[in-house]
Amino acid sequence: MSAAKSAEAQGRDFAPDARLLRLSAFAIVIGGVSTVGAGLLLGAIRLFTNLFFFGTLSLAARSPAEHALGYGVILVPALGGLIVGLMARFGSEKIRGHGIPEAIEAILFGKSRMSARVAILKPLSSGIVIGSGGPFGAEGPIIMTGGAAASLLAQAFHLSAVERKALLVAGACAGMTAVFGTPLAAILLAVELLLFELRPRSLLPVALSCAVAGFLRPLWAGGEPLFPLVTAPPTTIAMLSCVVAGLASGAASALMTVTLYRVEDLFARPPIHWMWWPALGGLVVGAGGVLEPRALGVGYDVIGDLLSNHLALSMALGLLVVKFLVWVVALGSGTSGGVLAPLLMIGAGVGTALGHWLPGGSPELWALVCMAAILGGTMRAPLTAVVFAFGLTRDVNAFLPTILSCAVAYGFTVIVMPRSILTEKIARRGRHVFREYGVDPLERHFVEEVMTVRPVTVDANDSVASVRDRYFGGNQQHRAYPVVAEGRLLGMLDRSLIVGAEGEAVGAPVARLLAGREPAAYALPSASCRSVAQHLAAAGLERLPVIDDPDSRRLVGIVSRSDLLKPLRAQHEEESHRDRPFRLLARWRRDP
Repeated sequence: MSAAKSAEAQGRDFAPDARLLRLSAFAIVIGGVSTVGAGLLLGAIRLFTNLFFFGTLSLAARSPAEHALGYGVILVPALGGLIVGLMARFGSEKIRGHGIPEAIEAILFGKSRMSARVAILKPLSSGIVIGSGGPFGAEGPIIMTGGAAASLLAQAFHLSAVERKALLVAGACAGMTAVFGTPLAAILLAVELLLFELRPRSLLPVALSCAVAGFLRPLWAGGEPLFPLVTAPPTTIAMLSCVVAGLASGAASALMTVTLYRVEDLFARPPIHWMWWPALGGLVVGAGGVLEPRALGVGYDVIGDLLSNHLALSMALGLLVVKFLVWVVALGSGTSGGVLAPLLMIGAGVGTALGHWLPGGSPELWALVCMAAILGGTMRAPLTAVVFAFGLTRDVNAFLPTILSCAVAYGFTVIVMPRSILTEKIARRGRHVFREYGVDPLERHFVEEVMTVRPVTVDANDSVASVRDRYFGGNQQHRAYPVVAEGRLLGMLDRSLIVGAEGEAVGAPVARLLAGREPAAYALPSASCRSVAQHLAAAGLERLPVIDDPDSRRLVGIVSRSDLLKPLRAQHEEESHRDRPFRLLARWRRDP
């Protein structure tokens, strides 16, 4: 075992990775590819919007609300849904949904492998759905598309599953950066939702990819924030208003999640193949478009009007209700589209409604605060939501109210909801995602802390027969024993070697059984318990001898699987034991 070269033995903060530079180079390329993909997806949305609503082949940016189809608009989203249902049925079922749960599932359960079909069909299907009036954003599909492209590149160069994961997340977050121009929020999205670790091997590629996408985005989208906003500095009383806004946003987040999956269950009840569900959902979207035309499509212009307080309260409330209904129906039908833009619009609508009576800030402030809080509460990603809101608006005055409201909304949903809107979809497929992670207790403890210092050993000069009777009879205590000669480790002896000895070999010293065999694996006292646990699992071993150094090979102990449970027991005690107040007082008096 190369424990002597381990990061722990060298006293490093992070595990060394010789392939980190190569992985970083791939990430830079992926950042450019994802940016191009984001531009193509947004172009496809404009193309299909013009085609479905205006009958022209154009890339001009036009809102579906400007159509002149009358009641015929009801059929347009249904037609888009029908096309996507056929694409999912005969192309790839993985294009259904809003992209982020599928990316999480591929990372945790699919070894970060995605297919070329997904990379091609996901943006195409999303362009058709959104272009035909689907109430979605482009961010979910581009996250899935960028991740798929990165996964394909990693598979082409035969990278490991861990390296594929880093590049998949890098591609996904670079796509988000290219759409919204928020690289830091995209990096935090990776940390809070996608990576499930915080290591240089994953964080560095994501950061590089997002930085590249951030630099390239102004070439086609401009360098200004998507929703520039300047609000007045909040007053002291705004702190209480932030708590109210956070609680309201948390309740709205829970309501949206529950409603979405209730709608999904309703679609599954009739004996109709899921291929037809997006078309049925499209009819509801079209009907909503008759009531509120601006509820159709991405709606970035509507979000800007809500944040700027350009809509009357009655209009904002009507738009909020219709957008919410068509979004949950469309997404529950299994069509293709993202959740970020709809959550932004719904959150801004909730803030606009609350802003007319919340003290301590302007209506624009509460629209922004609730927008971020609903995003953070629904996705369980409060840091991403805070930085995302700042990146979209560059409003420094709203930073502190946004932090407080997002924290309250996040805490509310953690207490009330067992799963988020993202992980609930995965759980319904029979797979549980546990999103808490911290420093592994095995990483913080070393072999010398848990090993058995005086292990049972076999003398190299003892005969095979005597060792067999003494150590491998009916009273055998361990599966394998270290064989030593004058304290120096020669190898590990197990039953298979003893039983196979016949004839003259029975009377020979056990050292002869180990002659010509590969040197035994070992651990060093300075190695981490985690590195030893990984080696035991990979090699299928129960125990490892511990030597002082590779040159002398002097045996100083033995470490077993049961020894590696000791740090976990200590962690359990830290989490479950609570000091009594009087004991704390006595300790304070006793300690100098």
